[in-house]
Amino acid sequence: MIRVVQECQAEDNQPKFQTGDIITHKRYGYRGVIVHIDPTFGGEENWYLSYQTQPSKEQPWHFVLVDGNQQVTYMAEENLNRDHSANPVVHPMLNLFFSGFNSELNRYIRNDVPWTPGQPPDAPPPLPPPNFQPPKPPTF
Repeated sequence: MIRVVQECQAEDNQPKFQTGDIITHKRYGYRGVIVHIDPTFGGEENWYLSYQTQPSKEQPWHFVLVDGNQQVTYMAEENLNRDHSANPVVHPMLNLFFSGFNSELNRYIRNDVPWTPGQPPDAPPPLPPPNFQPPKPPTF
């Protein structure tokens, strides 16, 4: 007998991750921080058809600032795992969209700069709070 098990999203399509969460890609292993979430696929059809795996469009899709790189990726939620390493993310746009780091939640704190791909922000990012301490880099 064959048993088919399917993971289901909640009917309201709530993402299991939040902006600021540090994630890893299940297949390729790279890390990053979620900067914006679309409730369902919001990209262009041609791009989606060129996507190798073509995951469901009816799930949250995440814009991710890739650690140690200048790339921003757009990933289906099913391809993500939470990163528990507590290592900081290094990306040139990190300080534009995040104002700090919550070490208890292992999550970056998203500021009010809107996510508008392809368009520069209307204003510079807000200054961090006066008592802001950036996360310490890992020691090896």
